[in-house]
Amino acid sequence: MVNRTLLTGASGFIGSHLKNSDDILSIVIRKNEIDHSKPSFEIDSLTENTCWNNAFNNIDSIIHLAGLAHSHSFSESDYNSVNTQGTLKLANDAAKAGVKRFVFVSSIGVNGSSTLTRKPFRSTSKVKAHNIYAKSKLDAEIGLKRIAEETGLEVVIVRPTLVYGPNAPGNFGLLTKLVTKLPLLPFGLVNNKRSFIAVQNLTDLLLTCAKHPNAAGHTFLASDSKSISTKEFTSAIAKGLNKSIYQLPVPISIMRLGAKLIGKQSMAEQLLDNLEVDSSNAFDVMGWRAPYTMEQAMSLLSKEMK
Repeated sequence: MVNRTLLTGASGFIGSHLKNSDDILSIVIRKNEIDHSKPSFEIDSLTENTCWNNAFNNIDSIIHLAGLAHSHSFSESDYNSVNTQGTLKLANDAAKAGVKRFVFVSSIGVNGSSTLTRKPFRSTSKVKAHNIYAKSKLDAEIGLKRIAEETGLEVVIVRPTLVYGPNAPGNFGLLTKLVTKLPLLPFGLVNNKRSFIAVQNLTDLLLTCAKHPNAAGHTFLASDSKSISTKEFTSAIAKGLNKSIYQLPVPISIMRLGAKLIGKQSMAEQLLDNLEVDSSNAFDVMGWRAPYTMEQAMSLLSKEMK
């Protein structure tokens, strides 16, 4: 049975992989965008003032990807207006229109920036939003749970770890450029544990969350299930791109010092610290397993990179 889903954020990296699913009935686009892949609903912007009249005709569920990504160019007010208030306005209007389920793509940053104790984050772990972006996502989660209690809207929250795949933005894009341009990388001594998720696995999980009867009310931490080190991750990228690299044994203390000197402490944390999640409740609740291994997902890099 096809689940009739409205997708926001269809023009983004994850949305571009998700929108062609048969379950996606229509997509939300900005008025200056052109996308003929699906029937679309146009908005000026995503805020607390967005008009959603007639957006939910024949819609069973919403997968909400749209929002401001983590960037130093946005203020706390920007994040609150779009990621928090814009999300809650969409959910409220959807509930009033009879939409049954709302899948909200949040952020692992809601849990924190790293698992310092080497204990993986779980869906039941105490939240610790570590920046204004993560706080806007957490505030949206809290508001959505309140809407669920008041209206009966089935809310499902998904907090992805770093999403990788062909032409992915952010840190994965930077790592891909490094692997492409440099035969030597400094991660030979890095033995941390970080969780990642292939975009193909995340899209499959989101579609499952939109229609599985047991998903309502749950929070899922999204990952490929296997945690690996930055050394292993960059080596997997290289293999996917058919590149040969050598991992230099640079002391971690030297890398942290170098990052501090050039004002890149945050990047060093993301490359050197642990950020591990336990995503087993997706299987416990829905029987979901990641359909792609990391090796299978990385093998698509050389075929699909632009």
